[in-house]
This record gives sequence, C-alpha cells and structure tokens, in this order.
Amino acid sequence: MMREVVIDPITRLEGHGKIVIKLDENGNVQKALLQVPELRGFEKFLVGRTVEDAPQITSRICGVCPWAHHMASVKALDDLFKVEPPLAAKLIREFAYNVFMLEDHALHFYVLGGPDFIVGPTAPKEERNLLGIIKKLGADLVKSVIVTRKKLRYLEQLIGGKITHPVLGLPGGVAKPLSDEDWRICFETSKEGVEFAKFAYKALKDIVLSNDQYVELMKSDAYTHRTYYMGLVDSNNHVNFYDGKIRVVDPEGKEFAKFDAREYLDHIAEQVEPWTYVKFTYLKRVGWKGFVDGKESGIYSVAPLARLNASDGMATPMANELYKEFYQAMGGKPVHGTLAFHWARVIEMVYAAERMMELIENPEIRSKEVRNLPKEKPDVGIGVVEAPRGTLIHHYETDERGIIKKANLIVATQNNSARMVLSVDKAARSLIKGGKIDDGILNMVEMAFRAYDPCHACATHSLPGSMPLIVRVYDNNDNLIKEIRRG
Repeated sequence: MMREVVIDPITRLEGHGKIVIKLDENGNVQKALLQVPELRGFEKFLVGRTVEDAPQITSRICGVCPWAHHMASVKALDDLFKVEPPLAAKLIREFAYNVFMLEDHALHFYVLGGPDFIVGPTAPKEERNLLGIIKKLGADLVKSVIVTRKKLRYLEQLIGGKITHPVLGLPGGVAKPLSDEDWRICFETSKEGVEFAKFAYKALKDIVLSNDQYVELMKSDAYTHRTYYMGLVDSNNHVNFYDGKIRVVDPEGKEFAKFDAREYLDHIAEQVEPWTYVKFTYLKRVGWKGFVDGKESGIYSVAPLARLNASDGMATPMANELYKEFYQAMGGKPVHGTLAFHWARVIEMVYAAERMMELIENPEIRSKEVRNLPKEKPDVGIGVVEAPRGTLIHHYETDERGIIKKANLIVATQNNSARMVLSVDKAARSLIKGGKIDDGILNMVEMAFRAYDPCHACATHSLPGSMPLIVRVYDNNDNLIKEIRRG
C-alpha cells in the first residue's frame, strides 16, 4: 500500500513550502515534490502604478531580499528613462549592495544553513537552530557575529534611509551623497567586514571542511546534478553582484551564452506546473524536458555555486585565491554538488567585504554629484542584479506618462526551482530505503533545498485570473476519484 510522508512546513528558509514524499509498498520513494503553496501577485499590483513607485513597491515582496528588488528595479528605471547615473551614484549603489550581500550571506551561513553542518545533519532537532550554534561555537563568538551584522545593517539604514525598505535609488542616481561622517562610518565598518568574512571562512574550514563525513556528503551522488549555470560577470568574466552581462555555462563548464539583460527573453522561458505557484525557468534554446538534468535539459542553476561556475574567477584578490582553492579541492570546474553552495557562499562573503573596501576607498564615491535627471519619455526598462539567491531581472513597460502597463519579474529563486525539485527528489530516493524514516533523514532531505537559500516569498507568482485552486481526492490505492477546480 502506498504511503505518503509530508514535511509541512519546511524550515529555515525565507517564505513557505512543503515536501510531499510518496513511498511504494516496499517503503522506497516513488516520487518527492517540493511544493510552494503561497501566492503573491506583485506583477499584477504594479500595473496601473507610476513606475517611479516600483522600487518601493517591489522591495515589499520580501523582508529578507528588499535590497535586491530595490536595486534591480532602480536599474530598470535607468534603462526605461534612458539615463546614466553619475559615477558617484553607481559607486554608492554598488557599495550598499555589497553590504547587503555580506550580511545576507552571513544570515544563511550562521542561522539558516549553519545548523546542518555546524551542529550536524542528524543532530537532535531541538539543537538544529541558533541555540545549537551557540552551544557549539560559544555565546561570545555568536554575539560577535550578531554585533557585526547589526553594524552592517546600520550601514544599509545610513545609506538607504531604511534597512528593509530602502529609499536610496532614483532613476538616474541616488537620493543623497555620502557626508564625511557617513563615509567615515562606512570605511570603519568595511574594515570590520573584511575581518568578519575572513573569520567566517576560517570557521568553514575548521568546522565543516575538516569533517570528512560532511565533505563526503558534499561530494556524494545523492546531492549532485549536472545542470547549466548562470551568473552576472564583468568584462573579465569575474563575478559581479551589481552589473555586467549574464553568462551561462553548460554542464561541462563551457560558455553556452552571454547576453545583456535586455535580451533575457531570447534566452529564458518559464514553465508552469499545476501543483505549485512557482514558475520554473529554463533555457529557451535547450527547451523544457521535464525534471531531468544533463546537457539535453534546459534546467539551470543560479546563486553562489552557479555564479562561481559561470565565471572565470573573483575580482578581488583574497576571494580569487579562495576560488582557486575551492576548485582544486573539489576536483576542477564545474562543481555539481548542491551542498557546495555553502562553501561558495562564504567565498562570496569575502568578495563582498573586499569589494566594499575597494569602493569606499575610491575618492569618486565622495562626490556630491549623484543624480542626472531623466529627460526622455519612458517606454521599456529592464534591470538585472545578482541577488544572494541568484540572477534577478525586473522588466517594466509603461505608457508615455510612466504608468506601468506590464511588469515581468524573473526572481532569483525561480531560477533554482526546477533544480531544487530534482534535489529533493534525488535526496529522498537516496536516503529513504525500506520505509526507514526518522527525523535526521527528513532533515537531510530538507538540506537538499536549504543549500540554495531559497526565498519562496519572492519566487511565487500569480497566474492570470483568480487563484487556480485544484483539489484532488484519491482512494487508498492512490487512484484519482474526484477533482474540483476553481479559476
């Protein structure tokens, strides 16, 4: 008799979701699905609004990713009004964005993903949380992490006006220049940020990479998928969070595509499935072949590991050395192990901190010329940034008064959603045998999605019309006996 195991809610992520695992009569996994049952509708909310409101509205999509949406939206407005921000404005934007990336990655390393590898994948569930981290690392160390994150978030407030809903970006620039006192605080905190990132990398090496059992897990087939990878790169094909071209490499690491954000519709398409509110993105030239990996499948991945795989290196010296060390230890490029996202994330923390120092030490960042006023009529604008969770694209179309007629968001977690379904299914099939299931095994199934640091609050999309609810009723032999549809 078929049996169903449901993990609801899944934990230590942004947003909501559940995992449904179907077992056959022998207790082995037939299928496992990651479902996102929540529904948002920001692409619809935006229609009819003045486009200048978009950076404020879209930053409300999520309380964890507001800076990513704010920055992608502001860059879309630059494009829409055909206005180039002054250099100082670009430097301030990128500086603030790297502050956000550093503190956001730290949140996942220490709080969301950390309990799995710092406390242990199969540790008692009452210890797989921040209290377990405190027990393992000590209260003083955890306190120092919290204090540094607090200082980084203060910088976001100082520059952006607010921590969670910044009001920094305007089409053609930013709302205010840095004062001398602002600059001094940013400079001092950037120095602390570099030490903070170096400490995180040391913790990763001492606690995680020195653990043979975890390294073996990271390289295991249960957590491996050979997919395409996508990330934003600069003119040297180095990782950049704020600007550049979108680069895609194939499962063998060879460049497959490289394009401007304005060309994204030539390369990215979306697949809708009836059992989730997340749309699945795929590479248009390869096509949607269902939930399978390999070169013939258009499924691709984004976020830290994908960014490293899609690049030729990091643009800052220390991070680039760690990049080389990573690939040497993992046997070369590309790395396909999902759990290696955690390692890549800490390398990006070092890059973000080093980049903060580079930007704040640039004398141009202190210029008072921080905005060029838009003079062109708006029409179409597309902006891209690398969110902590991957490539994020905002696309607006307006009338000549700047009223939004159409909005399309390709949200970071969407780009990983198909691969996350693969990951959950493969982990469940590999770990659950003969009906043996315990809390540790179920947590290891959750680890398969958690490594991506998903934000389902951002990724879920509205479909046209009313909420398309479907209720299916099955008998005890899993035969469909009734279906009720709405919408």
